[in-house]
Amino acid sequence: MRLTPFSTLSLLSVAVGISLATTAQAAQPPAPDLSNSEFQQCLDNLKNSNKFSGVDGYTFNNYRPSQPDPSVIQSLNYQPEFQKDVWDYLSALVDKERVEDGIRAKRQWGSTLRQIESRYGVKAEHVLGVWGVESNFGQTLGKKPLFESLATLSCFDRRQSYFQGEYANALKIVQNGDIAPNDMTGSWAGAFGQTQFMPSTFLELAVDFDGDGRRDLVNSVPDALASTANFLDNRGYRTGEPWGYEVKLPDGFWAASNRKDKKSISHWREQGLTLANGSPLPYDLSSAGLLLPAGMEGPAFLVGKNFDTFYSYNASENYALAIAHLSDLITREDSSKTDFITAWPTDDPGISRQQAKDIQQALLNAGYDIGGVDGIIGDNTRTAIQQYQTSRGIFPADGRAGQKFYRAIVGNAAPSQTQYGQPANSQPLNPAPADRMGQLIQQQTTAPSSYSSQPSVSSSTSGNTRYRRVTDADGTIKLVRIDQGS
Repeated sequence: MRLTPFSTLSLLSVAVGISLATTAQAAQPPAPDLSNSEFQQCLDNLKNSNKFSGVDGYTFNNYRPSQPDPSVIQSLNYQPEFQKDVWDYLSALVDKERVEDGIRAKRQWGSTLRQIESRYGVKAEHVLGVWGVESNFGQTLGKKPLFESLATLSCFDRRQSYFQGEYANALKIVQNGDIAPNDMTGSWAGAFGQTQFMPSTFLELAVDFDGDGRRDLVNSVPDALASTANFLDNRGYRTGEPWGYEVKLPDGFWAASNRKDKKSISHWREQGLTLANGSPLPYDLSSAGLLLPAGMEGPAFLVGKNFDTFYSYNASENYALAIAHLSDLITREDSSKTDFITAWPTDDPGISRQQAKDIQQALLNAGYDIGGVDGIIGDNTRTAIQQYQTSRGIFPADGRAGQKFYRAIVGNAAPSQTQYGQPANSQPLNPAPADRMGQLIQQQTTAPSSYSSQPSVSSSTSGNTRYRRVTDADGTIKLVRIDQGS
């Protein structure tokens, strides 16, 4: 999601949920009761305002929402209770599946990518890294109607002025004929397309690369990839330079993480830094800053200007590192190992999306109502994990899906004292409501659901026995084997 400098930092944490702080313990607020009469009056005022002077009356009225969407205000003010450590964030975004998808995309779009690289000077794999992180190579675009979302955000709560500009720009996009109105869907905050541009960024930097006269970032992969390259180029990308590299710190070395404090490679050589494999630092960066996303004990990186352009796409160093790491693995065309050379400073690393799916299926088999199996550890899944941990004496009951929990539930192993620090017990389930989080940037609008006591069903996931929850007409909840139908 590309945001303006004013809004990037503030909206990123609520739109994408990539805060790295400790758990905030804030619950999702209820959806507000928005007055439709107030909403319509607001739209009348906007129609005649200076911000909408470039939008003709037909376009404004034809795509005018009939009512506001309270869920986007709910998302605007939502700070998730469960937040990710850097190793969880990276493991979810850069796994074997995504690397393999990126390698296939590289081969499929090779000719187009070479043309883009020739025109904009941006390495093909760097463009692919953005595409993979932003929309999983076009598989996750977001389903929220942009006009309804942006109009609501323009009239209620915080940052109305910013969203009014984005609303006007979204209308200009369809007015210009670039994107079909039915394709104007995306995140609750207004980002859309294969590489998730905000409307203002679209008007500034989107390009027609396939030559059909339209800048279609939804249906045209060439347009989306070229627009991404144009974005990076405009943000100071340096042709021929790497983004940086993983490095090894010498014994006794201490420094703060500060990628902005860039120094020459000669300086870092003099400090005793080498590549992570022990080789001397190459002289292919004009300058580089030190990035320590998990402190001195974790992986260390020297990052240059191109890393900064990744950061400008979304103001998160971990987001930029995900793009950088994914692009490296696609360049090497190697999905066998997605970790860095230096391990993260944890005894409980993150999980891949396939492992997340395995956990979700195991929770469903054990009777927990988490919705579907999508590989995305959202609020429903985390709450179910927390309940599972509590019921079995796993401490801390933090709702986190890491490797230890994966082994405990998918491996059908009773959690041992060495796994979690506490012996198992039979503490009963304490149901709690939870709201389902959508894919990456989209907040879903389904009503909260509560968990019932576990039915007498084996939690083993071995074999082919798989279950799903079914609610009968009388409200009775039961588990049905998938191979038995409904």
